[in-house]
Amino acid sequence: MSNLKKFVIALLVLVILIPAGVFGYLYFKLDTMYDGSADNKILNKTNYKEVKGITNILLVGTDGRTLEEASRSDSMMILTVDNKNKSLKLTSLARDTYVDIPGHGNGKLNAAFAYGGINLLIETIENNFKLDIQNYAIVNFFSFMDIVNTLGGVVVDVKSSEIQELNKFIPECYEFDKDKNKGSIEYIEHAGTQKLNGYQALSYGRIRKNDSALERDRRQRELIQGMVSGVKNLSITKYPALMDSVLPYIKTNMKPTEILALGTDMLKIGNFHFKSLEFPMEEYSIGGSYKNAGWVWRYDEDKCLPILHDFIFENKEYKSN
Repeated sequence: MSNLKKFVIALLVLVILIPAGVFGYLYFKLDTMYDGSADNKILNKTNYKEVKGITNILLVGTDGRTLEEASRSDSMMILTVDNKNKSLKLTSLARDTYVDIPGHGNGKLNAAFAYGGINLLIETIENNFKLDIQNYAIVNFFSFMDIVNTLGGVVVDVKSSEIQELNKFIPECYEFDKDKNKGSIEYIEHAGTQKLNGYQALSYGRIRKNDSALERDRRQRELIQGMVSGVKNLSITKYPALMDSVLPYIKTNMKPTEILALGTDMLKIGNFHFKSLEFPMEEYSIGGSYKNAGWVWRYDEDKCLPILHDFIFENKEYKSN
């Protein structure tokens, strides 16, 4: 189903803003997210690119109703905390990217999670994109609505061309929204910058058919940026409620001390504006039905991988021709 459950980013920002007086409570809560199921042989076996001072975290939003339900990864991003260049980055990995899935042949990137969970997804990303991935966070769509509702909404710029498709998903998302204060169902009536509630924001993130999958990824990043801004401005009294609502929907192989250290690194960078990149790059890719894989993006590895590595490790922003 939906996407952008990777609002673990917002959680990481939240972590560094909580005062030391509630450290014990925070540590206990973060420990409930820990997932030790990842195969360390996979996490540690590659010699793919890594750079000291740069941390990459794979963020996975699943389309299952629970974290335990078998599902495809509905959206995937790499969060880069770059202490070398003092910047934060988000790389969207198109779910329809045509890749070699170890043991399963060629297919869509998001199928790797359904075939073999986080272990196979990481192995697929590392092998195809030549990146070393050590950390991950898996989130499902319930957490997204809960975070937005706790923040009192998220501000986005809705285009007129998006309204019809956005409203199409609202009834279903409204039913899944467990907020007892959600009131009567409300549709989006006009374009422009506006605040969306939980089920409206989830609907916004699910828009797909009226434009490209790459535009959908752009909307996901816009929502993430809006939520990070919301967490920064959140009243300290609402931190426990936010954590209680979202943590049951998150799994990560990062221990509490690692999350706190990462949050501290983000605070030192100081600028919570995320640079962004779409992968693969549309001008170096062919989109369309291919063999038995359905609609996929087939990309030029010699053109796309250097751009990806330059963005993550050299802080070079890509500008389309």
